[in-house]
Amino acid sequence: MKKRISTLVLAMSALIVCTGSIKAQDVTFGVRGGANLSSMNGDVPKTKYVFKYQIGATVDVGFTDNFYLITGLDLQTKGTKSKPKDGTEVKYNPMYLQIPVHAAYKFDVAPQGRLVVEAGPYVAYGISGKMKGGGEKVNFFGDDRFKRFDFGLGAGIGYEYSHFVVKGGYDFGLIDISDVKGVKARNHNAYLTVGYRF
Repeated sequence: MKKRISTLVLAMSALIVCTGSIKAQDVTFGVRGGANLSSMNGDVPKTKYVFKYQIGATVDVGFTDNFYLITGLDLQTKGTKSKPKDGTEVKYNPMYLQIPVHAAYKFDVAPQGRLVVEAGPYVAYGISGKMKGGGEKVNFFGDDRFKRFDFGLGAGIGYEYSHFVVKGGYDFGLIDISDVKGVKARNHNAYLTVGYRF
């Protein structure tokens, strides 16, 4: 567990150092929020997509007029619904702090408009969450059910107009987050966000 926390702290530190090494005029900060359409794949039985939310802070670091590093820190709610063989519906509701690190290219398509295409990895750490089903409510990350650390790849496409940004994308978890022997589970999540860059 300590190694996972250290990895997240190291990633955040590297992000700060990288951002700080760029000229101030090449760095743009912002905020965003939006909806997630989340589920899991693997051995969790009969999963369904569920609507969740995300909010966060963004950092755009420009290396050229068009090539950027897009990152930040998001509070992400993910999860799914499933029905095991006994027919009892189980709801999974984890919450993560997530750092995306995406390479992006911004195409100039209008005087104040840009089409943005981006892709890259993300790292996330589970901070809370519940599992509900059969009249019980238990800790999602407790009792060796699910691991807190997650890592995956994401891609997105968006449109910037002046200070406003609309973006859609998809994050696919590469790590098995299940702590149950013989059961595999990976997060996957589609999203749509609206943001404002200062």
